[in-house]
Formats: sequence, structure tokens, C-alpha cells
Amino acid sequence: MNEKKKTLVLGASDNPARYSFLAIQRLRNYGHPVVAVGRKRTRVADVEVENEKNEFDVIDTITLYLNPKNQQEYYNYILSLKPKRIIFNPGAENDELADLARQNNIQPLEACTLVLLGTGQY
Repeated sequence: MNEKKKTLVLGASDNPARYSFLAIQRLRNYGHPVVAVGRKRTRVADVEVENEKNEFDVIDTITLYLNPKNQQEYYNYILSLKPKRIIFNPGAENDELADLARQNNIQPLEACTLVLLGTGQY
């Protein structure tokens, strides 16, 4: 099995119709530790969704489920967590944040977390 990558789901939702909801469930199914930040405090599977920019330890991956406009308030937060990579899911593509990531030695990746997991590329 692949190495477990602690993942922050940013833009997390408890709405089963949202891709962030599916991503949390699928990441957990694959055994990855997950932390989540969304608009409201809630729970998805066994993951607490926080509504504040908490300092999490050793984040490997941040997977984004926010449109570029809603990402702006999180730029400093995202960079402060020093993840290895940021996954820009469909609809979250953002050249400005991708450039900031590169400047901070963070790999930006335009991809779908669900597809990466399903194809063993996560």
C-alpha cells in the first residue's frame, strides 16, 4: 500500500452531493489521515470539519475545494502549513496561488483528488 499522506481538505462540506464530502470519505477509505476546514463546524465520516484556520502538524497535501475568489483569504494560511503539494481540483484552478506555491517550494497540481485516489496516483 502507498505511504499515508496527511491531507487537509480545504472547503470541506457535510453535503453528500459535494466532491469535498466524497474526497474526505475516499481519503479515509484509503487510510490517509484527514483534517478538514469548511464554512461550518460539522463532521464527515470520522473527520471533524473545523471552521477556523487551525495550525495542523505535518500536512503532506492540501486539496482545494474552493473557487479562486474564496481561496484568497487562505493564501497565508495555506503557505504557513508548508505542505508538499496543493491539489487544485476542477473549479479551483488558480494561477496566482500556484505561483505562490512554487515560490515556497510547494508543488501545485491541477488534478482531481478522487481520480488520483482511484488510479493509485495519490
